[in-house]
Amino acid sequence: MQVSQMAAGLSGSEIIRIGNQVSEQVRQGANICNLTIGDFDPAIFPIPAELNAGIQQAYQQGHTNYPPAAGISELRQAISEFLKTRQGLEYGPNDILIAGGSRPLIYATYRALVDPGDRVIFPLPSWNNNHYCHLTGAMPVAVDTLPENNFMPTAADLAPYLADATLLALCSPLNPTGTVFTKEGLEEICDLVLAENKRRSTHEKPLYILYDQIYWLLTFGNTKHYDPVSLRPELRDYVVYIDGTSKCFAATGVRVGYSFGPTAIIEKMKSILGHVGAWAPKAEQVATAHFLTETAAVDAFINGMKTKLQDSLVAFLRA
Repeated sequence: MQVSQMAAGLSGSEIIRIGNQVSEQVRQGANICNLTIGDFDPAIFPIPAELNAGIQQAYQQGHTNYPPAAGISELRQAISEFLKTRQGLEYGPNDILIAGGSRPLIYATYRALVDPGDRVIFPLPSWNNNHYCHLTGAMPVAVDTLPENNFMPTAADLAPYLADATLLALCSPLNPTGTVFTKEGLEEICDLVLAENKRRSTHEKPLYILYDQIYWLLTFGNTKHYDPVSLRPELRDYVVYIDGTSKCFAATGVRVGYSFGPTAIIEKMKSILGHVGAWAPKAEQVATAHFLTETAAVDAFINGMKTKLQDSLVAFLRA
């Protein structure tokens, strides 16, 4: 059977394949600590009770029709306020796009910014950037990282590859290591991107940053999260953020992800996903919009989540 060249050369997600193999062993009775996929056992990590109740109520109220392709306005407004309160980032509702988890948003970012043959830089280890390059016909530039740098890319690692690249895909906390950028380390990378864009003419496509921070609310202890635009506001026109509720609220199956960035780029991403139909279920959007405004409940859940994660880590190390 003949298929497209893209489909013929595409392989499935390795981590999903491994995760499925582990899950099958567990189903057959094996005692395994599954660290393959960033998922949570609902018996140990249930979603917030308020969010659970809100989802059920939204379905009972009949929120079962199509949501707006960009996400319901109440949720985009709630996320706008959430970002301002939690990170000091000023993005209006029109700068925010809702989708069924972070994956469609990463794909839409690639589609909106990358042409076939464009160079995309990402560190190793990394999550799925090689596959998104394949899907868009981009030229992948994988940059090895070092254990002494906690497997986070440094400015020195990336500098030789930035010229003529279109996209720099970064993730912090990093999937799969859980390590994070230091303030100084991320500042140095941001300065490189600013210098590269200053070097380019107005007729050249700029160098953009895809910044996946979906794990950021789970940082704890002395670890702090940093992001490009907070450190260098001049980067606002060049950074697309990937975020969502799946990790911080143990809501991987609820499928509410969001992206935010430059208005013009987000508008194109809205059009792309409008054709794909990758929106989050409306009832889940309604419930999430309400839950994000309940500051005390959000704080209580996240603090409890961090405690459970620390307990799990200690138990694992002692096993």
